[in-house]
Amino acid sequence: MSGTTTAAARCRRKPGAGANRWIVLVVLCVSLLLVAVDATVLHVAVPAVTEELQPGAIELLWIVDVYPLVCASLLILFGTLGDRIGRRRVLLLGYALFGLASAIAAFAGNAHVLIGARALLGVGGAMIMPATLSLLRQVFPDRRERALAIGVWSAVAAVGAAVGPLLGGFLLEHFWWGSVFLVNIPLMLVSLPVGRALLPESRGGGDGPWDVGGACMAAVGLFGTVFGVKRLGGGEAPLSPLTLVPLLAGALLLVLFVRRQRSRTHPLVDLGMFARTTFSTSVGCIVLAMLALVGLELIAAQYLQLVLGLSPLQTGLRLLPLTFAAMAAGLLGSRLLHRFGPRRTVAAGFLLTAGAVLTLTVMGAHDEPGLLLGAFLLLGFGLETTLFGAYESMLSEAPADQAGGAAAIGETSYQLGAGIGIALLGSVMNAAYAPGLASVPGVPTWASAAAGHSLGEAYAVAGRLGGERGEVLRQAARHSFVEGLHVTLLVSAGLLLAGAVMALRLPRVMQCADPAPGVDPTPGVDPTPGAVPAPREAEGSRVSA
Repeated sequence: MSGTTTAAARCRRKPGAGANRWIVLVVLCVSLLLVAVDATVLHVAVPAVTEELQPGAIELLWIVDVYPLVCASLLILFGTLGDRIGRRRVLLLGYALFGLASAIAAFAGNAHVLIGARALLGVGGAMIMPATLSLLRQVFPDRRERALAIGVWSAVAAVGAAVGPLLGGFLLEHFWWGSVFLVNIPLMLVSLPVGRALLPESRGGGDGPWDVGGACMAAVGLFGTVFGVKRLGGGEAPLSPLTLVPLLAGALLLVLFVRRQRSRTHPLVDLGMFARTTFSTSVGCIVLAMLALVGLELIAAQYLQLVLGLSPLQTGLRLLPLTFAAMAAGLLGSRLLHRFGPRRTVAAGFLLTAGAVLTLTVMGAHDEPGLLLGAFLLLGFGLETTLFGAYESMLSEAPADQAGGAAAIGETSYQLGAGIGIALLGSVMNAAYAPGLASVPGVPTWASAAAGHSLGEAYAVAGRLGGERGEVLRQAARHSFVEGLHVTLLVSAGLLLAGAVMALRLPRVMQCADPAPGVDPTPGVDPTPGAVPAPREAEGSRVSA
């Protein structure tokens, strides 16, 4: 008896032992906040970076896109690596790399150094993102508490996306453009020792060799696929070699990756999780939600600025209610899920979002602040309810030892859905917008053709024409854009209604059965309330072997 007590005491003295799980949640949410902010903070700094470093058009594109591109490509690699060598270890390495890359980016003297630093930030982000979600799976074995923790986690993600541009704007008003990266360093210097002291270590089974070849195949395949999708979303020609070749090569590598995993005794990712209806349906709901909404957000920003004539700051303020509603949904999500169950919660989120999108079809060429406010509140609450319910169901359905891989699959689905959504809804918008400018009375044919590329280009051409002809072209472009927006909103609503139908495959009730007496619910987690102990000695020896 005394030997057991001594061993338990020695275990509790290890890093991460005895930490209150709610303090752990705070540490993990700070990690997520940094990654979410960094995804958007650069957007407002692009003009300053362009003026200082003078990058070419291709270099500027890579400066903006390389971070999300690298991050999305490596999520599965680092998610499954965390299952193997320890999620806390991968997370702390991600902290260190994120801080180092931030310092390099802040003092970059040319575009190539900045691109490299942004790529390193993407690597660090890919190490941090799945680790935070998979650690929540371990730290909160009780599903009711885990649902609340994931709700807070998702609310923080919404805050980070909104805070990025505002923080970037504030820093640029007082400091140079590198400050948008430099702000990460003190936060990482605090997060690294605090995370090392408080976060628990956890890992999966670790049976068999880690599939290095499969990990690289997944990373390269995702890189090619996401790169091709981003080019489609940017309006590039589908048959362009720089679009078609990466897209086809990436898709082929992903197919080969799936076949490889099915044939291996110890796969990198257990694809058997997709045979579980709840898991596969949750992933599908994440993809559909992002497919319908992300491209729409970009188009809505163009509408607010180019049609209604709002400044970037006014546009950001108009979109803030969407963020506040998303935060509220994340914080209330646990109660909603427990009371109504995954099926009704996710389906209702889709229906609310579809209703908000259909409400926006009333928008015209004139500002209607009340309508926009109500629609954005519904949009934010509905979307976050959908994503929260889908993420929670997906993570709870996955085995505890596959938490890192499951979290990586969820994050990858989010990124792919967002990229495909931009490409799909952007294509719908262009197809609906261009015909209205095919022939504008009194406007030269070349001017009409050029204006058909985008509303921004139409305004530029109208400015060059000047006079009555320029004003006619401007009004025709605004009218065509609003008409195209209505078509795009209807397509988006259709996708959301399809998501509501898909959600009917989720469980009716949130299963929160307590574990059997004497059974440890998750490997390496002490059942003592409020405490998160270090992993068992057996797990550590298994991984090190």
